[in-house]
Amino acid sequence: MTDFVLPILFLFIASIYSSVGLGGGSAYTALLSIFGVSYQIIPTTSLTMNLVVTFVGMIHFWKNGHGRLNLIIPFLVTSIPMTFIAGSLDVPETLFKLFLLGTLILVAVRIYIINDLKISIQLSSNQKWIFILSVGAILGFIAGSVGIGGGIYLVPLIIMFGLGTEKEAAASGAMFIWVNSLVGVIARAQIGTFEPGFILPLAGAVLIGGFAGSYMGAIKFRPKTIQKIMGGVIIIAILFLIKGII
Repeated sequence: MTDFVLPILFLFIASIYSSVGLGGGSAYTALLSIFGVSYQIIPTTSLTMNLVVTFVGMIHFWKNGHGRLNLIIPFLVTSIPMTFIAGSLDVPETLFKLFLLGTLILVAVRIYIINDLKISIQLSSNQKWIFILSVGAILGFIAGSVGIGGGIYLVPLIIMFGLGTEKEAAASGAMFIWVNSLVGVIARAQIGTFEPGFILPLAGAVLIGGFAGSYMGAIKFRPKTIQKIMGGVIIIAILFLIKGII
């Protein structure tokens, strides 16, 4: 049943998240944990899905003139090495689940609380650099360790701190996720956690969903109501993780 249901669910997730410049890693990770997939291949699978979806998103957003290298590169300076380090770690299952639990809780907070806040924070030049480098490092570690690309956090932070417009944030989020997902997949493949037979059907599904969603999103953002519905999936995954840990 998993072989049929997961590709359909992944296609749906890709179409929704790609419309706002995201890869959907948080939702993929949540579903994989709900379906009882081995914790060792969850990050690699989610990162691979991110690679496929955000590559398509980058093409559409940057083609429409929303990309800014001077905005995204500083975040990548610290995220790339942290993604590789985290992706190379072979952590125990309990520790992985605890870290994944905390990460998904933060994703739920982002979807249901931060997403609706209208906050504008101004930073000095030094504060801005400290903020950018710190955020890059933290999100890079999250990407490599649990398979969540970090764009779901990065996009609202760029807007909140006045670093770019909504569409520039979406374009930056897509590129950030893609680069860190690539680094994470390379790192995790070296420790033998890449399962092509399991991943390829899912990659085909998200390719279709990502193309459709990012094309529409690059022209006009869709309402975020469906993101909140997907947040429900994440909450269910949180409950499953808590049950598994207890």
